[in-house]
Amino acid sequence: MHIRLTVTAAIAACGLLAAAPALAGPVGAPADHHRDHRSLHPEHTSGDEPGTPPPPEPLFGGRSTQTLMASWQVAPGVQFRRWTQTDARGPIVANLLTIDPRTPGLKIDYASMGAVRRTAPVPAILAKNRAIAGVNGDFYDIGHTGAPLGLGKDRQLGLLHARQGGWNNAFYIDRRGRAGIGDLPMTAKIRFHRDLTITNLNSPFVTPGGIGIYTHRWGRTAGYGVTQGQRENVRQVTVENGRVVMNRRKLSEDKDIAGLVIVGRGYSAALLRRELPVGTRVSVRRALAGNPQMAISGNRFLVNDGIIRAIDDSEMHPRTAIGIDSDTGEVLLLVVDGRSSRSRGYTMVELANLMVDLGADEAVNLDGGGSSTMVGRRGTRTKVLNQPSDGFLRSVANAIEVTYSPPRS
Repeated sequence: MHIRLTVTAAIAACGLLAAAPALAGPVGAPADHHRDHRSLHPEHTSGDEPGTPPPPEPLFGGRSTQTLMASWQVAPGVQFRRWTQTDARGPIVANLLTIDPRTPGLKIDYASMGAVRRTAPVPAILAKNRAIAGVNGDFYDIGHTGAPLGLGKDRQLGLLHARQGGWNNAFYIDRRGRAGIGDLPMTAKIRFHRDLTITNLNSPFVTPGGIGIYTHRWGRTAGYGVTQGQRENVRQVTVENGRVVMNRRKLSEDKDIAGLVIVGRGYSAALLRRELPVGTRVSVRRALAGNPQMAISGNRFLVNDGIIRAIDDSEMHPRTAIGIDSDTGEVLLLVVDGRSSRSRGYTMVELANLMVDLGADEAVNLDGGGSSTMVGRRGTRTKVLNQPSDGFLRSVANAIEVTYSPPRS
């Protein structure tokens, strides 16, 4: 049995502030007051589209009805269900994949097009590994670098992108193969240079006052896009074959990365100039807390230990979420359609409530709006199962995929 508990707005707000991305530099470093011209931490969608305010609820509540529209087994251990639900605020259409990760031959993994910066529609991303089902993943730097805002670790490719902190609320599969949801900070160090605090790995921007590492997995360099247009007090160090070959103020753009590109902002730019002159040996170690097999982040915890953490009930959008039923071990992938007469979309609070009703003890919010896309197989065909609100398939940065290979007898 799942008991729904909601923290008070004041307590939750404090928690959100504590978990908010740290934009200051390293402790003790002078503040960097450069401001970006765009939203770095969208609340609802990567495109930051305005949502629709929900209509007021009746004083004494209202009747809620639910009608099952479709249900089938996608593969052993994977069940799809679609239903309509109508309450005083209006109708929604919900799409749910219930996955038992203990099923032999079944795997949940991070999915992308290879380069961190490369975007594509969800079906194209999932087709790379012949996935049988999946949904869109993390929020991303839409219209700019295209890179995901948080962390991503692939079972085969390893850690692709991450932050030291600030956008690390993640779904993961741990070393024992168990699904989990929690905060996964990144630890990254340049050996023998303790003063250099690595804040970002293949991130769309380097934290002001911090240092970002870019590898060949990033794709081609993005110039001053990774410093949010800031050109003063920035520095790039280029590393090839384990040694610094260039240390300069100008950032390269649209260039292949043969080894490492290290970018510093503000206080850290001066540190790079001093600590990593040409010829210096450089070796970087990076890892996620707990060293999970795979991981992907979202922007907010919806449910934590059975307690609803969402407090935003102000905007309705299409939504994507992932949750875990601790009683059964099942993983829940949910897409709620929105921005149409058939499905109004959900607020964050409504999304959290539905995840609890479905059995989730833990849940995290993924990218929403036009990004919300669910793909699944029926028979021999794999197709889009929901109705994306843009009217077409938006190109996104990554996805959560489910693959299945029948075990050998």
